[in-house]
Amino acid sequence: MPVNYVIDGVRYHVDTWGNGFPLLLLHGFTGNAESWKVFEPCWKEHSKAIALDIVGHGKSESPPDIACYGIEKSADVMNTLLEKMGIAKADILGYSMGGRLAITFAVKYPEKVRRLVLESASPGLRTEEERQSRRLQDANLAEKIRRDGIKRFVDYWENIPLFESQKKLPDSIRAGIRSQRLANSIEGLAHSLNGMGTGSQPSWWGQLSQIDSPVLLVTGNLDQKFCRIAEDMSKVLPKSQWISVKNAGHAIHVEKPEKFGTIVSGFLSQLL
Repeated sequence: MPVNYVIDGVRYHVDTWGNGFPLLLLHGFTGNAESWKVFEPCWKEHSKAIALDIVGHGKSESPPDIACYGIEKSADVMNTLLEKMGIAKADILGYSMGGRLAITFAVKYPEKVRRLVLESASPGLRTEEERQSRRLQDANLAEKIRRDGIKRFVDYWENIPLFESQKKLPDSIRAGIRSQRLANSIEGLAHSLNGMGTGSQPSWWGQLSQIDSPVLLVTGNLDQKFCRIAEDMSKVLPKSQWISVKNAGHAIHVEKPEKFGTIVSGFLSQLL
């Protein structure tokens, strides 16, 4: 059921379904809440899904103030959203950008997290030098979006090496992903890069050992960069397990949806 919530003057779009324990779903950059709808049959018995359009994406607003896009600000918005919904504790699942946001939320609000699922996620860059370099890259990419428009940016984004494995997907699925990306706004994506990019967020590597919730790390074995990150994270997180899915790249939930759905169900159902 789609619902809009106004938090600090910004309208956020949320889709809810299912009847079990609350599960807050966080999509990746250029995605939206619709990305998770395919898992309703698989998850609806054990989870009440709360699929959020992150600021600047989907049907949520794209405010002009870049302060609205900071990753810690977005974690605060998640907390307020849960409070408005009367939810004291939730499972959190985040993919890529949404995974970085999920980690941020777990660091800031550990008492609100029962279980954490991180798909192709990173706690950020370790050094200020790395972050500064990434901020420059993201600023250039944001300028590219403003200069060239959404369509040309999506043409470019679909062809970066990170998504190479998605080219093997059926045309209908690729068309659906493209449609989601094209539905975003120029300012929303540009501000998201500058405000919530990997270079703009704090590094949470030093805080991972404080996350006491059970954590599931999921990567695709074709995505070697994020497999290395997951391996490093698994050595620091106190209660983690890491699953690498064969013949999948960065977006396991898109490339291997049945496998991904089953893995997540198994992890979230362990406490039932």
